[in-house]
Amino acid sequence: MHRRQFFGTAAGLALSGLAAPALAQATTKIRVGYLHTLAVDGQIWTGIDRGSFGKQGLELELRQFNTGLELFQALIGGSLDVLATGAVLSNFPARGQGKVFLINDIEVATAQLWVHKDQGINSFADLKGKRIATTTGTTAHVFLDHALRANAVDPKDVELLNQAMPAAVTSFISGAVPAVALWVPFNITVRDKVPDALKLADASAYYPKAAIIGGWAAANDYYAANRATLAKLIKGWSEANDHVVAHSEEALEALQKAHYSQVPLGDLKEQFKAQKMFTAREWKKLYTDGTVVNWLQQSTDFFMANAGIKDFTPANKYFDPSLYLEAMA
Repeated sequence: MHRRQFFGTAAGLALSGLAAPALAQATTKIRVGYLHTLAVDGQIWTGIDRGSFGKQGLELELRQFNTGLELFQALIGGSLDVLATGAVLSNFPARGQGKVFLINDIEVATAQLWVHKDQGINSFADLKGKRIATTTGTTAHVFLDHALRANAVDPKDVELLNQAMPAAVTSFISGAVPAVALWVPFNITVRDKVPDALKLADASAYYPKAAIIGGWAAANDYYAANRATLAKLIKGWSEANDHVVAHSEEALEALQKAHYSQVPLGDLKEQFKAQKMFTAREWKKLYTDGTVVNWLQQSTDFFMANAGIKDFTPANKYFDPSLYLEAMA
């Protein structure tokens, strides 16, 4: 049907009192990279399953990664438009690579430190001179640094074994290292494979002083040219986010059935308790009063100091709250 014929037919239907057919909404595709952990992709899957993004005319083309470092490499390389990740959100944007525009949650207890008691590790003091497996430059690394310092252990007094998280966990399980700093859900594997392992601490012990937040960043060029699309993404996210907050039992059951079938529901609920979520309205206050910027800056300071970078972009420059506040107005 030609455009003129369609509108002529629609006008005739209107005059006759019949409903005119609705115009199909144009769909915009967004290439999204993510980590498959509840604190990162919980709102994504909820929004897709409930049609929250579809209502905004968006189709998310998802690509899963193992670490935030890999995510940003893909974003910088041009194979992603946006990404959702954990603490690494405070790393690369400080180097001018990516623009942060949306926060998911606070990873209150998602980062954990596990040790082998049978290797003589029962306290932080016992870690001096020992190897700790982790993925450097990630949520687990930020947490480990805070935990060591808070317990009077200089991070220089331990040896970090830098591995991708699956490999780090395997090293711990095999007994090759006496300790591992990880993030959920890798704790489930450790707990199942090493029943005598001791969880020495998790990030909740250092909240809010050492709050670790995760969220979304867009490629610089994409952010500059697609603000309207990102605003729609925020609106879809906010609907999904508020559903999870208000109906957590229902949301977790749906997520477990459709996307986390290998994770027992009880364990998924444990992961949920390890993160702190806010409603979209509550996030507005945290965006405007500087709380989010301060949390981001804490992690940025760690990453830049660890990398020996003195000239970097502060959080109040790489994080732009205006898009969220406009979308939520």
